[in-house]
Amino acid sequence: MKAPRILLGVSGGIAAYKAAEIVRSLVKEGADVRVVLTSRGAEFITPLTLATLSGHAVARDEFHEEPSPVIDHIELAQWADVLVVAPATANVLARFAQGEGSDLLSTIHLAFKGSVVLAPAMNPKMWDHARTRANVACLEQAGEIIVSPESGFVACGDEGAGRLAATETIVRETLLAAALSDAMAGKKVVVSAGPTWEAVDPVRYVGNRSSGKMGYAVARAARARGAEVILVSGPSGLASPWGVERIVVESAVEMRDAIFSSAAGASLIVMAAAVADHRPRERAPAKLKPDKGKGYSLDMVPNPDILKELCAARERGDLPTELTLVGFAAETGDAVRKGEAKREHKGCDLLVANDVGAAGAGFGSDTNVVTIISATGRDDLPLMSKLEVANRLLDAVDVWCRAR
Repeated sequence: MKAPRILLGVSGGIAAYKAAEIVRSLVKEGADVRVVLTSRGAEFITPLTLATLSGHAVARDEFHEEPSPVIDHIELAQWADVLVVAPATANVLARFAQGEGSDLLSTIHLAFKGSVVLAPAMNPKMWDHARTRANVACLEQAGEIIVSPESGFVACGDEGAGRLAATETIVRETLLAAALSDAMAGKKVVVSAGPTWEAVDPVRYVGNRSSGKMGYAVARAARARGAEVILVSGPSGLASPWGVERIVVESAVEMRDAIFSSAAGASLIVMAAAVADHRPRERAPAKLKPDKGKGYSLDMVPNPDILKELCAARERGDLPTELTLVGFAAETGDAVRKGEAKREHKGCDLLVANDVGAAGAGFGSDTNVVTIISATGRDDLPLMSKLEVANRLLDAVDVWCRAR
């Protein structure tokens, strides 16, 4: 599935500086972002900043200074899946509502046929003005999405509704509007991610280096295809993907219980978590105090093999036979051979194998190099972002489901 194409309009308000964070967040979510900067907006944030973050030149003038066959407002309007304006000043709202085309941004708005997301920001008195409210109502009636401003102190010192909505709110609404596929609409997907921490005592734990980035990317990709997604996450510093329900757990037993509790009605479960193989038999009630200079041993017992239990439950009929089960295998050396053996041993439909010692494929990396293994063959993927890997995996799941 191609990346959502987002056109961000930045108009002239003090909140324009937040456009940098909006661009960065959208790009991090896998979107292709271009920016239209009004002349007033350029007084608050530089084109260089936005170009650097988006990876594209910033559009500023309605016409090229040099002769060109490209008509900017038409080309950009046809390119974008979503037009988002943040901040949208009172002036922008008025021009949009009246159908004016006095600059590049307003002419793009007139020519654009996709979803429009507007995030107003202005003085509270301006936001409450009858004409502003009428303009907002007009735009809402036209089907445009208004991300209402927050209440609080604004730059001039006044207090009230008018402050630009939080970046995460604007990004969430933009990505929801940009959902380009309904291929998984009506389907429920459960994804596990991150490590598990197995408590030794109230201070220490046994764990691993997993960041959760791969599982979070799978959850994000499934949500972008219209699925209802439940993300069961071990300890991770990552933010919840937009539109995804996250259940936070710590141990393997907690993760197993959360996944089985969420499995009802699921059509796909992806076990991307790096679940600890063993845990201490008992958790010490107080911090252990071993003799200085001497070692100590832990009595370890096996953790539940969640993927194998899921496969066995499906085999028994406790889970639907049409449920697709996907595993991950983080290996060091000969990952494909080990992954093929693991898929057969667990009984899952697909297994994603990667050598965490390979360049660009270790824990915490934003990229990965994997092989997707099924009973009928394998697909060796080159180095790519984890979001790209997630989309390739969901494509493979779709092919598998159609073929079986």
